[in-house]
Formats: sequence, structure tokens, C-alpha cells
Amino acid sequence: MKEILDVNSGEFEKKMKVLKPSRFKRVCVFCGSSAGKRDCYRDAALELGQELVSRNLGLVYGGGSVGLMGLVSQTVHNGGGHVLGIIPKTLMCKRVGEVRAVADMHQRKAEMSRHSDCFIALPGGYGTLEELLEVITWAQLGIHDKPVGLLNVDGYYNYLLTFIDKAVDDGFIRPSQRNIIVSAPNVKELVQKLEDYEPGHDGTIARARWEVEQEEFNMSLQAEVAQGISVGN
Repeated sequence: MKEILDVNSGEFEKKMKVLKPSRFKRVCVFCGSSAGKRDCYRDAALELGQELVSRNLGLVYGGGSVGLMGLVSQTVHNGGGHVLGIIPKTLMCKRVGEVRAVADMHQRKAEMSRHSDCFIALPGGYGTLEELLEVITWAQLGIHDKPVGLLNVDGYYNYLLTFIDKAVDDGFIRPSQRNIIVSAPNVKELVQKLEDYEPGHDGTIARARWEVEQEEFNMSLQAEVAQGISVGN
């Protein structure tokens, strides 16, 4: 198994001091509630958590405490980083860091996006893929211009990237929109690509309209959550 630095070690603290300040404050991580069958996935989750701590970046994630979700969140939390979990009230479970309950999965994704400066997808299943593709689509529509990164651990996302390239070749995705996604096989390379990312379009108008609509929608959903909690008590 790949050696991971102890967040409490002197070597890890020395590493933190030499890193340049990040352009981001909080990173949204999509990943599996399972740890997968291979050690490389666990190692990548631990390494990503350590990288966020070393760069003083907060974590925004789906609120789970098991699988790769649990590994990333616990690593950031143990390293003194801020962890914000956003989860539907029907799925509330053991908590790591700050947890916010929302009404449903739609509001969960909107809130995760609103509180983040960029997105990283670790290996995962249907839920990870659905969250990833939605933020890619939002970028395509100009709703946001935040970087979206794939941590392509040991080629896990090779087939997805091949599919996207095929969609570009066959005219379903514009070549300029292929660059919405950045990918790398390891954490350091991916984070650097996200730091260097420059959006290829101006989505200011669409983003402003979407943010107003989301604010109105979130207010109504928060009222529903509050009402549900009140009835439950």
C-alpha cells in the first residue's frame, strides 16, 4: 500500500509551510460511500484529504461517514480543516465536522456547489457520476465557471473520458467544452491543474439568473425542512 504522511508528523508540517496560497477556499469532493476493492482508491482519498489540509482548504462533501467519503472527511477533520457535509434529512447519519440538513438530493447538489470554489471527483458509482455530470452541465450552460477535476486513479475514469472524446468527435459536445473537465492520475497534479484552470466562456448573466432562482428555491425548501422537523418533534 502507498505510504501516506501522518498529518501530525513534522515532515507534514514542513510541507505545509512551503506551499503557495491557493486561489480556492473550499473544495467540493464527490466520491463513493464505498471504499472500493482496491487499496489505490483508499490511498487516493487519504492523499486528497491531506492535500486539502496542507493547502488550508475546507472540504464540502455529501455528508457520509463511510467509504471514500468517510476517509476524506475524517482526514481533513483530523488535520484541523473545516468539513461541511450536506445531506438530505432522510439520510442523516454519523457526523464528521459541520453537517447541514437539506430537503432532498436536488438541494444537496445546489448547496454543495454554492459553498465550493471547485470540484473533484474521486472514484465512485452512480451517485458520484450523477453529481459530476450535473456540475459539468452547469458549467456548459454558463451557470458557473468553477473548475471540475477528475482524479483518475489508476485509469478508473479512462472509459468516461473516452466517451466524452467520442461525443466531441460525433458532434454532441463542442470541442471548447471538452476543456470543462481536467483530469490527472494523482492528487498533486490534479490540484495544480485546477489552480491553473481558466474558464473558456463568460457565464455571468446565466449564473446571476440561476443564483436568484436557486436562492428563492432554497428558501422554500428550507421552510419545508423546518416544517418537517417541527412535525417530527
